[in-house]
Amino acid sequence: MAEGSSRGRRVVVTGVGCVTPIGANYSATLESALAGHSGVGPISLFEASEFASAIAGEVAEAPVPAVLPAKELRRTNRCVLFALEAAAEALADSGLVIEAENRDRVGVAIGSGIGGLGTILENDAILREKGPRRVSPFTIPMGIANMSAGMISLYHGARGPNICHVTACASGSHAIGEGAAMIARGQADAMIVGGAEAPILGVTVAGFASMRALSTRNEAPEQASRPFDRGRDGFVVGEGAGVLVIESLEHARARGARIRAELMGYGATADAGHPVAPDPQGEGASRCMEAALSDADMAPEQVGYVNAHATSTPAGDPAEVTALRRTFGSHCDDLPVSSTKSMMGHLLGAAGSVEAILAIGAMERGQLPPTINLDEPDPACALDHVANRAREARVEAVLSNSFGFGGTNATLIFGVGRL
Repeated sequence: MAEGSSRGRRVVVTGVGCVTPIGANYSATLESALAGHSGVGPISLFEASEFASAIAGEVAEAPVPAVLPAKELRRTNRCVLFALEAAAEALADSGLVIEAENRDRVGVAIGSGIGGLGTILENDAILREKGPRRVSPFTIPMGIANMSAGMISLYHGARGPNICHVTACASGSHAIGEGAAMIARGQADAMIVGGAEAPILGVTVAGFASMRALSTRNEAPEQASRPFDRGRDGFVVGEGAGVLVIESLEHARARGARIRAELMGYGATADAGHPVAPDPQGEGASRCMEAALSDADMAPEQVGYVNAHATSTPAGDPAEVTALRRTFGSHCDDLPVSSTKSMMGHLLGAAGSVEAILAIGAMERGQLPPTINLDEPDPACALDHVANRAREARVEAVLSNSFGFGGTNATLIFGVGRL
């Protein structure tokens, strides 16, 4: 947050953790993203041979979080497993120890679009086939969207604010921004924030496919997610989690923490236009980016890289480009932009947090991750694309966009120049 912001205390990132289709942790995910590796392949989590879209970005192996008792593993939803694993990595990375003296001042905010829908569907099938007495008592606890936040709090002893944002594909970004606002207001000294999602389910994939939102490039899954490309035909569903530890700058400095970046600006707006379609004029998305810039007290020209929401849909990508040009004007011609969804698919409620983490990683490494499969850029998506291979670039501020069904928008700006 900017000095003098109405939001109060400055907020910094001290830890990150990931579980994604291209890596079991942050380091592996960043290396794969910079190398342009695709994690998209045929669906293996259910029989998908008759589905119009039979591909997804799956996590190679479900994690076994060290904090989770063995007896709890089988009854814990896949979404929660991702969240617990990413949170444990983020906490270890931050060096933050939660103990009696500080546990009331450490909170959790983990967003999710559909939470434990898989658990609900499994038990609905049991109800139909075997009757109500066979339905698991964990159906509701593991099915509700806020259980990722609840389980992180439980197993790490964080007794501060505990919340869950359910704002479709903007959930993870809203959790970061609103968690930071709680620190800024003095409600917590540190927050464990991000998003988690396990949406590779028959009904989810079928539902998106019936909307004609998904790519049907089943014969070449690694090439299916192609944001900004003329040949894009829809997004690819992905799964995973991204979690950050954020703290007030004073708190982080007092304990000698390594500071990865500052959360300088946050914006949240609504299109108020259509349940699922983006505003083709990009007005709501542009207002969101402008709000984040204002919160950061930054000029558009100070942003050095954008990790775009760009999902690879025919309507969504050019709408975001229009919004970027409304916001950045001529700076767009020299503003590097990429979409890491090209490599892992769209992680829905976890997308924003994973992409924010990769944007921070780009600043740290001096390398911008590419948009792969960008072989023939759509003229309607003209930008300074980081196409197909990483680009060396030293930047001091990065912007990450997340837009969701319901017309909800979130923008985050991270920087290192004021630290």
